[in-house]
Amino acid sequence: MADLAENSAVRGCMVIKPYGYAIWEKMQSELDKMFKATGHQNAYFPLFVPKSLFEAEEKNAEGFAKECAVVTHYRLKTDPNDSTKLIVDPDAKLEEELVVRPTSEAIIWNTYKNWIQSYRDLPILVNQWANVVRWEMRTRLFLRTAEFLWQEGHTAHATKEEALEETRLINGLYADFAENFMAIPVVQGLKSESERFAGAEETYCIEALMQDGKALQAGTSHFLGQNFAKAFDVKFATQSGGLEYVWASSWGVSTRLMGALIMTHSDDNGLVLPPNLAPIQLVIVPIYKGLDQLEAISVVANQIKEELEAVGISVKYDDRDNFKPGYKFNDYEMKGVPLRIAIGPRDMENKVVELARRDTLEKNSVPLDGLTDHIQATLAEMQVNLFNKALKFREDHITEVDDFDEFQSVLTNKGGFISAHWDGTSETEEAIKKQTKATIRCIPLTETPNEGKCVYSGKSSSQRVFFAKSY
Repeated sequence: MADLAENSAVRGCMVIKPYGYAIWEKMQSELDKMFKATGHQNAYFPLFVPKSLFEAEEKNAEGFAKECAVVTHYRLKTDPNDSTKLIVDPDAKLEEELVVRPTSEAIIWNTYKNWIQSYRDLPILVNQWANVVRWEMRTRLFLRTAEFLWQEGHTAHATKEEALEETRLINGLYADFAENFMAIPVVQGLKSESERFAGAEETYCIEALMQDGKALQAGTSHFLGQNFAKAFDVKFATQSGGLEYVWASSWGVSTRLMGALIMTHSDDNGLVLPPNLAPIQLVIVPIYKGLDQLEAISVVANQIKEELEAVGISVKYDDRDNFKPGYKFNDYEMKGVPLRIAIGPRDMENKVVELARRDTLEKNSVPLDGLTDHIQATLAEMQVNLFNKALKFREDHITEVDDFDEFQSVLTNKGGFISAHWDGTSETEEAIKKQTKATIRCIPLTETPNEGKCVYSGKSSSQRVFFAKSY
């Protein structure tokens, strides 16, 4: 895992190690800027949700019930039969059980009831960075863990149109971030009814394709209608003097994006990081014999470092003397550092450095004169190249099919997105899932409606949807 994370002593939970967390911090920083640029503010809400509040919106409660961790007691005590052990104190049972949040709609909309009285209080555009718990039985680092980090936006609006506009805005923002920072091409679309967020009227999503041909849901944005406003009785006085329920959206991305990053760009040598998200964009490794050579190289290396940092490039000079250069090369290659400079006495004589690219593994001798401009251009080129490589893979793995035999053959032998007509019924969707384990990943927003026959039932269909096996 390139020293990103490891399993913890808590079943299904992970430890995100410093290098992995540094990448998550870069993601968090960029997304936070994007949220704030569109008028959103950060807040924080409790980890615990009273069970009665969690039950208020029935679809949401039903959808998450099987994944909930529940607090029933608030205290432990020493076991009277063994003073070295602790047991649950039966006298410390909570009057009302608390759900450890799997998502925060319930606690937030109960709070919004106190914040909203009039149209003048709207819109509310709030985001929180938090952890959530979903009691997963089969876990995998970054993709599916019992506890994970995420952001969740929760907005309140005076009209349906405003809430829908917000939902689409954020889905587009997620797509922008995935493509321009993570170098991951995504398909924007709508979820089918059975795949929607529990309690939503519509779920917009971005779907990415991994190198193994499986799809990954990289982000979702939900139009909640007035469902939560009605569940928590959140009304507002309109300009015309009436009283109406508030309209809502919610949206989120999580540390699952780390999984997407790993599975989209990695190769046999380890992680490959897009320059825009790399905590270290360039590492300098000295090649020397003896302290005299190291001191001379360090003067040049630190000058390079200062010049690059002055234009916003993150640089590490690794002059540790307890590791050989070959070890360092392999370590930074595995960690996906975009560029590596090696510099030795002969390079200094010739006023050049050896520059190695992580994406192509190419090495070239580059003059010190004009080095900063060259590195800036190379990093920009690498960002584009990584996106284009992933885009070509994605485009090569979108296959149109018109009958179910071909559907199954493509799924087994090629993988990727299968573009096929669907009759719009949950019965057909479930039958295909049962037979193939493929689900409708999304109804693409860019798909032009065209008449056809459902790939499974043969009934009429108005447009193609994307099926795939997924994580």
